[in-house]
Amino acid sequence: MEMCGYEGASLQRGMNFRLGGKASVILMSLRAGAPYADRIENGGQVLIYEGHDIPRTKDGPDPKEVDQVDIFPTGTPTQNGLFWKAALSYKTKSAPPELVRVYEKIKTGIWAYAGLFELIDAQRQEEGGRKVFKFKLQLSKQQDYAPSSESTKEIEHDRLIPTHVKIEVWKRDKGKCVLCGNKENLHFDHIVPFSKGGTSLLAKNIQLLCAKHNLLKRDKIE
Repeated sequence: MEMCGYEGASLQRGMNFRLGGKASVILMSLRAGAPYADRIENGGQVLIYEGHDIPRTKDGPDPKEVDQVDIFPTGTPTQNGLFWKAALSYKTKSAPPELVRVYEKIKTGIWAYAGLFELIDAQRQEEGGRKVFKFKLQLSKQQDYAPSSESTKEIEHDRLIPTHVKIEVWKRDKGKCVLCGNKENLHFDHIVPFSKGGTSLLAKNIQLLCAKHNLLKRDKIE
């Protein structure tokens, strides 16, 4: 609900092109059994996001057995089509990269803000006997900070923290800020900042902080 409140919309789908006329939003998952084959590369700097299937209907085909589409029968573009066009516009240098806010599902009902990305490429490829979209997004150097009702300051964002690390940290810290016990607007914080040699790969270097304490900490080592 907090995520939807910040974005100003009920996020019922994974792909949301220019939501509310602002940055685009996508929801991803790297968990086992996730419906789409999303993955991260280059140490967390790059996200490969799979396009979405046609809706499942009562008498229709299995969405996993037919090509992903970019245009509805009415002629209007699907979310795949909108992101595809934006990627091609960037590749042909006719537009800047589309800015995309990314959220990652780490467990049922719990989403983590992964950062602001730039859509830089898109491909259609054969996979499992059908054609699917693959969108390439690169972590933006200019980050809008994770959703917060208290501040919109920019904070450096260096690497995606692996899903299994997030889950381990969430369980260890019991889903609350380690400094004040707040259970709202939580962020995964590097204890030793990445810029100072800290790792994103080990739970011992990651902790849960509320927005207030994360903003106060910034790049300090405590």
